[in-house]
Amino acid sequence: MADIDIRVQGQAGRITLQRPEALNALTYQMVLDIETAIDAWRADDGVRLILIDAKGDKAFCAGGDIAEMYASGKRGDFDYGRQFWRDEYRLNAKLAEYPKPMVSFLHGFTMGGGVGVGCHGSHRIVGETSRIAMPECGIGLVPDVGGTFLLSRAPGYLGTYLGVTSARMDGADAIYAGFADHFIPQEEWLAAKDALCNTGQTEVVLKAATAPTASQIQAQQPEIDALFADPDIGEIADRLAASDSELAGKALKPIHHNAPLAMACAVEIINRMRGGGTIRDALDLEYRYTHRTMAQGDFIEGIRAAIIDRDRAPTWAHATPRDVAAAEVAAMLAPLEDAALNWEDMP
Repeated sequence: MADIDIRVQGQAGRITLQRPEALNALTYQMVLDIETAIDAWRADDGVRLILIDAKGDKAFCAGGDIAEMYASGKRGDFDYGRQFWRDEYRLNAKLAEYPKPMVSFLHGFTMGGGVGVGCHGSHRIVGETSRIAMPECGIGLVPDVGGTFLLSRAPGYLGTYLGVTSARMDGADAIYAGFADHFIPQEEWLAAKDALCNTGQTEVVLKAATAPTASQIQAQQPEIDALFADPDIGEIADRLAASDSELAGKALKPIHHNAPLAMACAVEIINRMRGGGTIRDALDLEYRYTHRTMAQGDFIEGIRAAIIDRDRAPTWAHATPRDVAAAEVAAMLAPLEDAALNWEDMP
């Protein structure tokens, strides 16, 4: 079975991720194949909408396939990872700006690269098993693939909370936070997909949608805002440590575990994007970090601890969030000049 199934069904261009044994993690070739398909369908009048889904029960897409990035980075070759991210980010922008309706069905885990493929379209469907997160700080990265754009648009300081704690959202949370649009019971997904293909009309999604259960993070919004309304990750960590609330205690655990430099840069990018800008602006900032992270950041160590050795005990460059200097954040997010993302080939 190929890693991805791309075809036209009725009036829909269909993209199905089918690496269920790897939680449908994106390979570099899958990124290129998706881009080729949506470029071709852009001017195809027979394709009225794009439908993206995935095989298996556990995940829509749990992220990018980063094993090769690690292997090449350990050899001192940073070009593979940089090219992967450049091409992936270009795809993310194309998905967000696509002129036709784009419907994604986000079952199970949707994380990292899965958010980049599934959460920038016009109609993002969640169900009972949906669990959406941006866990990149746990491996020494910032939330990327346009994730900081979504996080910056979440209510209040919810985006900062989600970005630095890697907290998982269920379907109701994802709709509240702006990562999804509609809840449809998963037993109705097959019929909804067939109707989308047959009619080429997104109204079938609205007819099938129901109200999800109440969002837990919506109820926690006032406390989240009080704890995370600071531009400095060290101040946020101190505020959490000083609180005796259950939410603060749970949030402090991942902040003690995640990469301090990545969290500091994530907070800075989200804060900058909260002031305005487009998804291209967010991707540009994200790429400034990812371009440098193998040589200057914690990415290699993060992958070693999480994926290679699986000891879950990374040794970060900084012991605590308080140890990250503002100058280090500025250096990681400084303009890349000639190495910056190039949007000239965008439609």
